[in-house]
Amino acid sequence: METSSNPAETTAPAASESTPAATGSTSKLTLTAKAIAQVKDVMKSQKFEGYFLTVRVVPAGCSGLGYDLNVMKESKPGDLIWEQDGVKICTDPVSSNYLAGTEVDYQKTEMGAGFKFSNPNAKSSCGCGTSFST
Repeated sequence: METSSNPAETTAPAASESTPAATGSTSKLTLTAKAIAQVKDVMKSQKFEGYFLTVRVVPAGCSGLGYDLNVMKESKPGDLIWEQDGVKICTDPVSSNYLAGTEVDYQKTEMGAGFKFSNPNAKSSCGCGTSFST
């Protein structure tokens, strides 16, 4: 895992920017062009084209909260759904509150590769950079 000096940034292991247009409410989470490209590559190679990228905040780590990225065929009832550059994204209303304004990037370094979250709502993160608190 990559550790960041900015407590609002955490990294989760791997699986053109535009403003998402959510149905219902707007979560304001965005993916960078590199993150979009990685998601599309994974979905294509795993034959998950047309599926949703789900982004959720879950209890995790020593700071209390973590990010959960998954690929699902269908969204769950009540999910907020939007599309960004051809990727269908969804999250639940509670996670949306934590994710508002978050940018997700995909980074490759000598230490590994993964999705990096820059979350303005995170007040602190753990030393390994995998969880955060608000």
